[in-house]
Amino acid sequence: MPPPPPNPASIDFAALNLLRVVHELGSFTAAAEKLNVNQSAVSYTVAKLRACFHDPLFVREGGQQVATERCEEILSKSLQMLGMLDEMLQPDAFDPGNATQNVTIACNFYERVLLIPGIVAAIRREAPGMTVKVISSLGDGHLRLLRREADVLIGPFSRAESGFHSRRLYAEDYACLMDPGHPLARHRLGAADYLSLNHVLIDYGAGWQSAYLRELEAAGHRLAPTIIAPSPAGLGTLIAGSDLVATIPRRLGEQTAEGLVVTDCPFPGAFDVSLVWAAHTNASAMHRWLRDLIRASCRD
Repeated sequence: MPPPPPNPASIDFAALNLLRVVHELGSFTAAAEKLNVNQSAVSYTVAKLRACFHDPLFVREGGQQVATERCEEILSKSLQMLGMLDEMLQPDAFDPGNATQNVTIACNFYERVLLIPGIVAAIRREAPGMTVKVISSLGDGHLRLLRREADVLIGPFSRAESGFHSRRLYAEDYACLMDPGHPLARHRLGAADYLSLNHVLIDYGAGWQSAYLRELEAAGHRLAPTIIAPSPAGLGTLIAGSDLVATIPRRLGEQTAEGLVVTDCPFPGAFDVSLVWAAHTNASAMHRWLRDLIRASCRD
């Protein structure tokens, strides 16, 4: 007689969390190491989940365990449940003066230069026992929140869908950075002037397109860059003494453009810098404190 089918009620939060970790790492072995269990325990749990959901959940492709569409759907719903459990387990109070937690902030170059120094200084003042880790958000910062790799995400991101919250910190726009000896350094640039310049284009990768480029292309133009760079780091050295022009967020230009000219861009591409967090941290006293501190730091 065949064994009875698994009881769906036997699926617990630990099994759903294991499913999340296998999905994140793409490997049963890596998931076992991260969870500090035997690989056989991971295989057994995945087999139980496969039987309950009547789906293979993962298929092996290119040396990795790749999630099926059904697995993605299950994970989407189970992450909400895991988040609600996290909220229930959060303490009602938080004392920063005695705290020893680690906090992880996901952001990119702009935020690391302009915002992180003030945020870290504020955390050190109020919670000297806490540890701060800063990681790159790239194009998947919101996924890092869901995977619990980051506590908050800061940048030109906002998430309106279920599972996220966001708060606008301030408005920003793009400006042009050039050497003071450039013939147009003291002129108000029109679209034709701007398009004729020798541009340094910052290509951030991961499918990201800066707001000024979207505005420029919506007006029917295309930028023909002279140089393409992966980051604004080192732009000052590159532009100084040259006829090159870079279009970067205005505050970043004003902060890092010593000896250079920051002038208005005819395609300002206004955008918001926002603070984003996952729903599973929304009720946490520690995370509420962290978010309030970040907002206050950015206002200052």
